[in-house]
Amino acid sequence: METTTSLELLYADKLVTAEQAVQNIQSNSRVYIGGGAGIPQVLERAMAARNDELEDVEVVHVLTFAGGHYLEPENSKAFRHRALFIGANARKAINEGRADYVPIFLSEAPGLFKNGLLPVDVALIQVSPPDAHGYCSYGVEVGVTKPAAESAKMIIAEINPNMPRVLGDSFIHLSNIDYLVESDYLLPEALDKNISKEQDVIGELVAEMVPDEATLQLGIGALPNAVLSKLDGKRDLGIHSELFSDGVMELVQKGVITNLAKTLHPGKIVAGFCFGSQKLYQFVNDNAMIELHPPIT
Repeated sequence: METTTSLELLYADKLVTAEQAVQNIQSNSRVYIGGGAGIPQVLERAMAARNDELEDVEVVHVLTFAGGHYLEPENSKAFRHRALFIGANARKAINEGRADYVPIFLSEAPGLFKNGLLPVDVALIQVSPPDAHGYCSYGVEVGVTKPAAESAKMIIAEINPNMPRVLGDSFIHLSNIDYLVESDYLLPEALDKNISKEQDVIGELVAEMVPDEATLQLGIGALPNAVLSKLDGKRDLGIHSELFSDGVMELVQKGVITNLAKTLHPGKIVAGFCFGSQKLYQFVNDNAMIELHPPIT
């Protein structure tokens, strides 16, 4: 294992500005951008700022909760987005024919990169600061970002101290990153917890069908939140899911979710990504109960 001094030298050797880093993106190439709340916002803006220099760069990613500057109509000559999941920031471009959508199960997305069906030239990712051994965590989005980055010819990473160190199959070593860019901003949050009367009723009906010791798979939005809000009386629930948010954290704190009855990864919340409040991001930081993994393909 490398010494602290050698890791510091390695870090310094790879450190550049965002503007310098995105100079490695060439016309007619494919760029993957880290998804969810883990989108590298400084790198994304720096890439979009090269709109007068680039042509036909394909930008691939799943749902992102920030950014989208490359999707503006004036950037259509430089960038075209291939969406593996349509987010709010990409919907207008797709509806207007300036971006493309690939219908696909989330679990199948990593295989596009790993099997060479969608080769990636440059991966732009956001990670936590390295630990004493030189490992950075992919943080709040591992499911698709890790397989895409591992398949890319070049990896450019933002190091953000606000990115939590989330455990699981969720790490990349400094030696495997080509360029590092330092940033410092809070991750995007999901703050709207408004649940309609109809959704509240649906949540109660669904919650009644959840037995004690059940393992739950959750989606995103008001309905999953409505269901979670009605589970207070349950016992030893577990999570093995695409994602989770604040509602899961709250049930852990109430002792409802313990994961003790799970037969696979007992005692662990296992997911591909998480999205919620800053409080959630603090909760998942270095929390041994939480593991983020890519889907098995």
